[in-house]
Order: sequence, then C-alpha cells, then structure tokens
Amino acid sequence: MNFVIIVAAGTGSRMNSDLPKQFLNLNGLPVIMHTINRFFHSATISEVILVISETMESFWNELCLKHQFSLPIHITFGGNTRFESVKNGIEYIQQNFDIGPKDYIAVHDGARPIVPDTLINRAFEGAYTHQAIVLAQKSIESVRLGASLSNKACDRDQVWLIQTPQVFHGELLLQAYQQNEDPLFTDDASVIEKMGKHITMIEGDSKNIKITYPQDLQIAQFYLSLI
Repeated sequence: MNFVIIVAAGTGSRMNSDLPKQFLNLNGLPVIMHTINRFFHSATISEVILVISETMESFWNELCLKHQFSLPIHITFGGNTRFESVKNGIEYIQQNFDIGPKDYIAVHDGARPIVPDTLINRAFEGAYTHQAIVLAQKSIESVRLGASLSNKACDRDQVWLIQTPQVFHGELLLQAYQQNEDPLFTDDASVIEKMGKHITMIEGDSKNIKITYPQDLQIAQFYLSLI
C-alpha cells in the first residue's frame, strides 16, 4: 500500500492572518482541500492521513459541511512540532494498518496544493528503487552561506531546494521516527539521514509551491488555472 501523511497542524505565522494558511481560501476551497484532492484522486495513493491541530477539529468539521467535502480520509492530531505531528501520523498508520516490506509512506506539506499527479508518481517510483526520495530543484539564484557580516559565496549548482512529498519505504520511516527529536530535523529526509541512510534526490516541479506568504495564494491561483 502507498500512504500519504499530509501535515497541516501548523499556525502559518508568516501569512499575516489569524487563520492558518492551510485553511485560507484558494479558488473557492481551503488550501488543504486542494492538497487532499491531489492525493486522494491519484491512482498511486491507497490511503490519505491528514494531521491537523486538535484545536482546529471543530473548524475542520465546519469546513467539510460548508464545502460538502466527504472524502473518506483519516484524521489524526498534530504535536508541538512538525516532528511530533509526522510521528503521530506514522503511529496512526501503525495502529490501523499492517505495514510490510511492500508498503511506502509519503509525507507532504498541507500548504502545497498544486502537486501534479506526475510528480507523485515519480516520487513513489523513485522510492521503489532507492527507499528514500526527496524532490528537489537546483537553485537558480546566487547563494551565500553565513551571517550578515560574515559570509561567502558558494556554488549554486551544489544547492538544492527541497520539496514534498518525500517518500520512504514504510518500515524505514517507522524505524527512523523511533529516534529522539533533534533540532537539525528540518524535514523527514533529515530524520532518515540521522540513521546513516542515503537520500536520493529527484527533480521536483516549479509549480509545486508551498503557500507561505500572502502573494503565494495569487501564484497558486494562476497555477490552478493551468491544471
């Protein structure tokens, strides 16, 4: 089976909005519903697990009624950090499904609503071979490393911008999340890497943006018109 854990328990503090970014309106639907639709309607995905803040449960239920959104997905609650939220999603899978050697788990940001189905397929196909896949694009900007007063240029061809979904062999991801949380865990690949496992990068998609700032909603609206 192929699972996806969609992490949507964050506060979206950089959006200058009282409402977390994954619940903001995008073309008539909350951002998170667009994201869910992309995975639920993908032939690659067997089960969708949505991780939201427990404090947003009643609001989520209201949104589902308002938009007549009744897809049979699984809901669980997030923790205080992204690591805890993903771990809760993994534990939900463990409690409700038997994970074996043929099962794979993707982890995706709830605020990435324009992920193409071809990209989902590509990520899973890569994981079948390499066990641990991240989507990435080379930086097109000049890059400097350091702080404002002490920094140096680096080769941008060696700099990759990471996207989700990140896809892993199920048993490997379960094992990785038995580790204690580390401040260096910025994504799921970094959790896997802490175990000494190799991460393979495959080409991402420029349309697979993460809604972070208010202007990103306008960009996402444009990309939706192209689908």
